[in-house]
Amino acid sequence: MSDNFLSFLSSHSHPQVLAEDLTYGRIPTMEKTIEDPPTSAVLLDHCHFSQVIFNSVEKFYIPGGDVTCRYTFTQNFIPRQKDWIGIFRVGWKTVREYYTFMWVTLPIDLNNKSAKQQEVQFKAYYLPKDDEYYQFCYVDQDGVVRGASIPFQFRPENEEDILVVTTQGEVEEIEQHNKELCKENQELKDSCVSLQKQNSDMQAELQKKQEELETLQSINKKLELKVKEQKDYWETELLQLKEQNQKMSSENEKMGIRVDQLQAQLSTQEKEMEKLVQGDQDKTEQLEHLKKENGHLFLSLTEQRKDQKKLEQTVEEMKQNETTAMKKQQELMDENFDLSRRLSEKKMIYNALQREKERLEGENDLLKRENSRLLSYMGLDFNSLPYQVPTSDEGGAGQNPGLVYGNPYSGIQESSSPSQLSIKKCPICKADDICDHTLEQQQMQALCLNCPICDKIFPATEKQIFEDHVFCHSL
Repeated sequence: MSDNFLSFLSSHSHPQVLAEDLTYGRIPTMEKTIEDPPTSAVLLDHCHFSQVIFNSVEKFYIPGGDVTCRYTFTQNFIPRQKDWIGIFRVGWKTVREYYTFMWVTLPIDLNNKSAKQQEVQFKAYYLPKDDEYYQFCYVDQDGVVRGASIPFQFRPENEEDILVVTTQGEVEEIEQHNKELCKENQELKDSCVSLQKQNSDMQAELQKKQEELETLQSINKKLELKVKEQKDYWETELLQLKEQNQKMSSENEKMGIRVDQLQAQLSTQEKEMEKLVQGDQDKTEQLEHLKKENGHLFLSLTEQRKDQKKLEQTVEEMKQNETTAMKKQQELMDENFDLSRRLSEKKMIYNALQREKERLEGENDLLKRENSRLLSYMGLDFNSLPYQVPTSDEGGAGQNPGLVYGNPYSGIQESSSPSQLSIKKCPICKADDICDHTLEQQQMQALCLNCPICDKIFPATEKQIFEDHVFCHSL
């Protein structure tokens, strides 16, 4: 039995999942259906099996009966509310592999010696039904094993009545093995005492670490509050900075556009400045030249003043002449309008006469054909007649040579047409009558001012320049 317990302690390794409960054929307990016990995946090397000691553990329990588990708390162990005791199959690797469990009842006074002795009772319905080896394990609320019992079985009592026959050699061998086990047990007890001392030291250190942890947790909470406040402050500052950044970006874009405009204005002003500098140089040269001329002009200033009076009289006369010319120009414009109207009327008459001429030519052709027919009927030849149509050189200008009796409208045309000597020909189109070129020339002359000395032409809107120009001829 001790060998099985030692092999159990040495065979624990890594944890397995809770699903193995079904593999081992375990029955879930009523307590488990209400609330699962706290477990963990802590390796068994970190467990403290000597802090809770199980007492009066039988080698086997008869199936169908309740099982009472008795245990004792050591001096340095303090039970907690969620501690529990489970039944585990020997060879388990993690506290999740319990078969069934019961919650631990907390004692009222831990300082009382009787309070150290505790017990729980497992109902027969929830116990295993096979003959495998099991053991009790005390697990705290952190899922750490604090104590483990020796292995036991669930089997009928009659199996103990089987007689085992052994030889003397086997008995001696068993006694020798028992001695070795006792020796090993003593070593384990000594090791247990040492481990208990180490455990008490570790408990004290753990208590100290827990106090430090609580202090650090309080400091951490304060720091978290400060960090949260600082984070909120930073988020507010960040939003303000983002808004300022957006404003600065928009202002930067506006400033960029303004800089481009100013650069364009600057380049334009630089060009204008260059022109002004060039003009200033030219004006400086002109000023030097004018200074030289000023000496000459100063000498002739007296004479110019005398001439000025004469020029003023001349200007007055020119103004009178200008008034007369304006009146004459208005008269010419009226006359030009009248001539244009007469020209349009004559063009209409000309077009009517032209159409009449074409009609008469057609009638003349009909008469000629009729005349030829009559002459041929009379046996006469048209070319042998003594009457000949007069030519244009003999005074028949304007008559059509195809008309036998002449043009009946020739006298009307001669009397109504103006004399050729009285109408000037246009120098552009050589027309005898008034044309568009002649009218444009007259209008240009009416809208322009001609210098009487050098024949230079000025627009009528530049009257002051024209007077200054005429005045300069007298200097």
